[in-house]
Amino acid sequence: MAEYVQVLKRALKHIGGHGGARGAILQLLRVNDLKTGNLIGIDKYGNKYYEDKRNFFGRHRWVVYTEEMNGKNTFWEVDGSMVPPEWHRWLHSMTDDPPTTHPPVARKFIWENHKFNVSGTPEQYVPYSTTRKKIHEWIPPKTASQ
Repeated sequence: MAEYVQVLKRALKHIGGHGGARGAILQLLRVNDLKTGNLIGIDKYGNKYYEDKRNFFGRHRWVVYTEEMNGKNTFWEVDGSMVPPEWHRWLHSMTDDPPTTHPPVARKFIWENHKFNVSGTPEQYVPYSTTRKKIHEWIPPKTASQ
C-alpha cells in the first residue's frame, strides 16, 4: 500500500511541476516525456536546463526548449541544435559545472548569436562546385531559318 502512495505522490509532483494537468499534457505531446528536477539555469534564448540525480547517468540532465527562438515559432518543432555550445557541454556531461556558475572562456568559434539547424530551408549551406559537370544539359541546335 505504501508503494502506491509513493507512486501517487510522484505522479502529483510531476503534474504539479508542469503547471497542472493542462501543462503536463502539453509537455507529453511536445516531447513525450514528463520529468521534474532542479532548475539549473536558463540560457539567453529561454531554454530551461534541469537536473535530477535520481535518474541514471545520461538521463539525469535535460532541456525544456523555448517556444520561440530567433523569431521562429518552435513550440512543436524542437531540435537539438537549439542548445547553445556553452550549455551543450554541461548537458552532455562534458563538465559538471553549468555555465551559470562557471562561464565558458570566450573563443572565436563560439558565436554571439547561436543559430539552430537550417538544413532544408532557403538559408542552408550549399557548397560551390569547382569541378566540371559530367552530364551537360542538351541545347537544341540553331536552324538556319531562325
